[in-house]
Order: sequence, then C-alpha cells, then structure tokens
Amino acid sequence: MIIKNFLPLIATTVALNGFAGVEALPSKRPIRHSNTTVSQPVQSSWKIFTAPDGRFTVLMPGTPKMMTQTQKTYMGEIDLQVFVAQPPKQEVVYLVAYNDFPHSYGQMANPQEILKNAQDMALKTTQSHLVSQRNIRSSNGHPGREIVYVNPGGKITKDRMYFANGRLYQVMAITTKKQQKTLSQTIAGYLNSFHVVLKPSESS
Repeated sequence: MIIKNFLPLIATTVALNGFAGVEALPSKRPIRHSNTTVSQPVQSSWKIFTAPDGRFTVLMPGTPKMMTQTQKTYMGEIDLQVFVAQPPKQEVVYLVAYNDFPHSYGQMANPQEILKNAQDMALKTTQSHLVSQRNIRSSNGHPGREIVYVNPGGKITKDRMYFANGRLYQVMAITTKKQQKTLSQTIAGYLNSFHVVLKPSESS
C-alpha cells in the first residue's frame, strides 16, 4: 500500500496504490515517514490505538502506519498527520487524519464553515458524488459532519469530520461496494470508536 499525495487542511484525499482512485494536489515537500512507522504487515486483530500526542483514540485493525506532510499555506506551515491501516485480503482502508490550525484562526473560525469547506473540497478533489450527509457530534460534544461519497471508480468513502480545539479530524473508511456489504457493521464500529481526548486544561 502506497500513499502518494495529500491535500492539507480540509481534505484528506489519499491515493492508496490506486485503491482509492483519488487525486490530490501535489505537495511542495516530500512526505516524512515517522520513526514510529510499523514495517511489518498490519495485523488483523483490532485494538485501541492512541495518537502519539494522546489527543484521540480509535479502534484499528493492528498498528497503523503514521505519516506526516508539511505544507505552506497563507496561514503558515501546516502539518497533516495521517494514520492508515489496511487489513490483509480486504478491499478496505481505515484512515484517521488531522491538522492543527494556527491558534488565532482556530479560535475565530466557524466550525460549521470549516466542516462545509472540508466536505466541498473532498468531493471536488476526488470528483465524487455525494450520497448522504448529516451533522453529528463527537462523544464529548464537538461539532462534526458525516458524509458518504462515491468516486468515479466506484470506491465508497464514509468520512466523519470533527472540529475540536483548533484541530480538524477526519475518520475515514474507503472500500468497494461489494466489500461494504460485508463490512458495514465493522465500519460502523470503527467510526463509532473514535474519541477526541480532552487535555486537562480543556476538561476543567
């Protein structure tokens, strides 16, 4: 599985060895692979994964691969953190990505506007058809949006986005129509397992 390009900030459009069939804007900087990247094949057993900074937890099918990309924007340099896992012999990819906005922007930004922009950019960059959308909230009340879309190659993405404390999270499952029928409950469990973890200063 190869991750080639990323579009920062409001759309995690990933080319997974041609699986997702999406195209992203080219990066000006190479992808940096974290030292914590796991080299062995992803295991099929599901377990709770905690982000290196402790800011989210999610059930993953084994230890995900971690990648970072830095992009220059009008707001300064933005780091996009991506965590990817793909069970063996399954046409599905589980992915969590996030980016932090500069503090001043994150404090002033309208969460619904950020989520709407994220949806629009995801659909545009993948040339996908929107199947459904609904407003949601994280387990601790942060605003979010769930969208389901299909790209021209027939790949289905179910994407839950949350804006929490100046950070945009995207929790995604990308699969085929055939595989979706057999994995619908698994995908739902994966998406439902995602939790934003509040820092002590935020929960007090």
